[in-house]
Amino acid sequence: MTDVTKDACECLPGVGTVEKFQLKSESVTMEIISLGCIITSLKTKDKNGKIDDIVLGFDNPEGYLANPRFFGAVIGRVANRIAKGKFTANGKEYQLAINDGPNAIHGGLKGFDKAIWTPEALPSGVRFSLTSADGEEGFPGELKVWVTYILEGEVLTINYRAQTTKSTPINLTNHSYFNLAGHGTPDIYDHEVSIMADAYLPVDDTMIPTGEVKPVQDSPFDLRKPVQMGQRLKQLPGLGFDHNFCLSTAKEQQKQQQLCARVYHPPSGRVLEVGTSQPGVQFYTANFLDSSLKGKGGAMYPKHSAFCLETQNWPDAVNKPHFPDALLRPGEDYNQTTWFRFYVA
Repeated sequence: MTDVTKDACECLPGVGTVEKFQLKSESVTMEIISLGCIITSLKTKDKNGKIDDIVLGFDNPEGYLANPRFFGAVIGRVANRIAKGKFTANGKEYQLAINDGPNAIHGGLKGFDKAIWTPEALPSGVRFSLTSADGEEGFPGELKVWVTYILEGEVLTINYRAQTTKSTPINLTNHSYFNLAGHGTPDIYDHEVSIMADAYLPVDDTMIPTGEVKPVQDSPFDLRKPVQMGQRLKQLPGLGFDHNFCLSTAKEQQKQQQLCARVYHPPSGRVLEVGTSQPGVQFYTANFLDSSLKGKGGAMYPKHSAFCLETQNWPDAVNKPHFPDALLRPGEDYNQTTWFRFYVA
């Protein structure tokens, strides 16, 4: 049984009213706000019964409004990067805002993470809805979007649905940053990670996939068996993981839950398992955190102090025909689901 309660609202001048909801099961207590559908807190017990908040974030909505790292938010219309901010749909080329080096990232200058969504309380969760106008952030078509959070016992389910009036790229995900030792712990080096993927996408120096779908075999990207993050990060060129891992793309499997990742923190015993209907998962090790953001309770978040498992379509898929289709067309229903399971081993 999950308790769903609505907490106090907060008015942000010039933005709107932000509503907060708490979902509480026997295993997990989490808070979500209507700004960006942001998960602001997620508390679980360790093997000794100690409760910790295991997601990064801020103490108030104002922090999220200026959030440069997308803590906890729903990302859209298109999560991840689009090369040079350009794509073509129905023979017309579109130009988006450039907000990540030479590329577009995470929906633009004001993506879904900065929008006030309309909430609806459900028996075990909350559904948020949003209408994105035709031309918003340069994207074609009026897009209606629904994001539903359901908490049942150990499992948080996030469902994403959308419908459009014109063909438009779409790629929705949640951008929570996890540290199973508790947010504010300085690194994730003692976590063990496994990702059930036989291939990944190499990227160029602007983090755009080169187009190659490369086997993980005999590379630092082979995470099919558990590896300690700290040791593997030392073997990896560059700042850390910020790569798409390719899951099954068979259409008959797309709408079914497939376990794609597992992270275990031996000192606390906490485990996070992730399943998804999506064709990819972006594994990111918080390479761009630098202790400059003051988080919850005054915590500072340095590089590698969290990890993200962003279930999604492959980056820049709208510009790469051999990647999974990234366009949503009129009359179609975008419908993707991700499951997060939190337990103690």
